[in-house]
Amino acid sequence: MAKSDGQGSIVIIGSYLVALVMDVDRIPITGETLLARNFREAYGGKGSDMAVQAARLGAAVDFVGCVGDDDFGRAFSKLMVDEGVDIDYLISRGQLATGAGFIIKDTSGHNIITIDIGANQLFSREDVDAAMGRMDADSVVLIQLEIPLETALHGARRGHEQGSTVIFNPAPAHDLRSQDLSNVDIFTPNETEARVCLGLDPSDPSDDVEIARQLLALGCHTVVMTLGERGSLIVTADNVTEVPAYTIPNIIDSNGAGDSFNASLATGLLEGKPLAEAARFANAVAGLCCTRWDTVPSYHTRQEVDEFLHDES
Repeated sequence: MAKSDGQGSIVIIGSYLVALVMDVDRIPITGETLLARNFREAYGGKGSDMAVQAARLGAAVDFVGCVGDDDFGRAFSKLMVDEGVDIDYLISRGQLATGAGFIIKDTSGHNIITIDIGANQLFSREDVDAAMGRMDADSVVLIQLEIPLETALHGARRGHEQGSTVIFNPAPAHDLRSQDLSNVDIFTPNETEARVCLGLDPSDPSDDVEIARQLLALGCHTVVMTLGERGSLIVTADNVTEVPAYTIPNIIDSNGAGDSFNASLATGLLEGKPLAEAARFANAVAGLCCTRWDTVPSYHTRQEVDEFLHDES
């Protein structure tokens, strides 16, 4: 696992989507129209979320990705600069608009989301290659799937070649049974995504440990499965470790918690924490983000997280 000597960074190979959000009392059923409120434009996209959360935890972060040559893309560039994220390898292209997501949230903290990845479709293997100088044995390469699958897998391969710790978050989930995941050190699905990656029904009742072992057969070295309020599960060829969640009061919005977990896990590993300790840290950070609305506004700073952990100790 990567251990920072003060020079390593989290290299995020990922997405940005502008989020268009509205609130409802409950999630509508098929064919139903509900009155909503609080329509707003917000920052979104899994790569973007991870970059902000990791930066707020004090990690050095490089963002590698693609946006449109439009106001949404320019607003994202400003966000990254304001958060202290390096955007030397953020590409702006005019062929497609910046990606967008439509989000409906209910008062119980549940949500439904649709996305058009837009300019993220243009993110290529060559764009990843251009950023290889930021990947080394002291760095963590953090990848997710709102970008082309071939680009994501190429990023894992390049990170592995450079000696980085490679974390692959398969969200949105794909059937990955035909893919070679041997360049992935840590594979981080939630319970539903884990099953989709194996071509199973999302509600398949198989035991989570057995599901994780089937994922290991695809070549990844370790599976860290997030389990919501039950914490997370670490499965390797030899061991199974349950990592409990923290008790977090006043949960209002789970949107972005998975991204928060992945960014926090990467930050913990960058700092040299053992995997179980990094996952416990990530459980805390992801839980805290559920106490605030939306994604970027919900992400806590390192000081806030440390205060919470101090109170829990």
